[in-house]
Amino acid sequence: MASMRDIKRRKESIQSTQQITKAMKLVSTVKLQRAKSRAESSRPYFVKMMETVRSVLSKTDGSNHPYLQAGDSDKKAVIVVTANRGLAGGYNNNVVKLILDSGWRKEDVDIYGVGKKGIEVLSRRGYRIKADESDMINEPLFSDAAAMGKMVLDAYSAGEVGEIWLAYTRFKNTVVHVPELIRLLPVEPLPDGQMEDIPDGVSGQTGGSQGPDSPEGNRKEAPMNYEPEAEEALSMIIPKYINSTIFGAFIEAVASENGARMQAMDSATSNAEDMIASLSLAYNRARQGAITQELTEIISGAEALN
Repeated sequence: MASMRDIKRRKESIQSTQQITKAMKLVSTVKLQRAKSRAESSRPYFVKMMETVRSVLSKTDGSNHPYLQAGDSDKKAVIVVTANRGLAGGYNNNVVKLILDSGWRKEDVDIYGVGKKGIEVLSRRGYRIKADESDMINEPLFSDAAAMGKMVLDAYSAGEVGEIWLAYTRFKNTVVHVPELIRLLPVEPLPDGQMEDIPDGVSGQTGGSQGPDSPEGNRKEAPMNYEPEAEEALSMIIPKYINSTIFGAFIEAVASENGARMQAMDSATSNAEDMIASLSLAYNRARQGAITQELTEIISGAEALN
């Protein structure tokens, strides 16, 4: 059985750790409120952006724009959005698992990392880290998303990669965060204006029923006209769509990270309380045993003198 001194030291150590976890929980709670408000207020814009672009492309016939066709390369550029710090439960690992469980060969994947934790794990697993832009996730700005978008679009246009993917965590609510792996390029126009392939966090219905039995579903959509040319218009529209989607992922990821860290620190604090209670009980038992032993020795000594 551990001595009273050892139990006391262990208890003091856990109490110090508990103070840290409490402080981290409070900090994460404050950050979460700000990030949650930002994610919820900006989500309608990104939803409408994705709906609009997909709707435009669904009405575009016969376009040979490179952004609408798979490249010749088998490589994939994957933007992986994780955190720069740990202590957030399974937040970082859940995003990394999307890549590990994708079935892609490591040789065919170029990682564009945003967040040190994901980069560290994927690097150890043998994936090629094409870019490390971890600072972007600290205070994400649209200019950061545009820079990342330009980076992957340049690689796509140069034929270095044939597809562009985005791995991030979608913020659903304070306790639910869903890892997502979505393809950004080549863009696939959805038939009949449907949005069914868009992830739940960035999708929505577009004005009433569009089922096969509804008048809207049976109506033939008019083709999209471009001025001056479709190629020029798509070259402007699609990069904006890519940048907006990346920026939306950054904002959702920050909210998810703080939500996951708040939950993890709350669980750690509760576990510390349980451990402190157990150690307090063990300390009291050891103390009672020591007192009983001392009394027994005193009584035995007194009887020996008599």
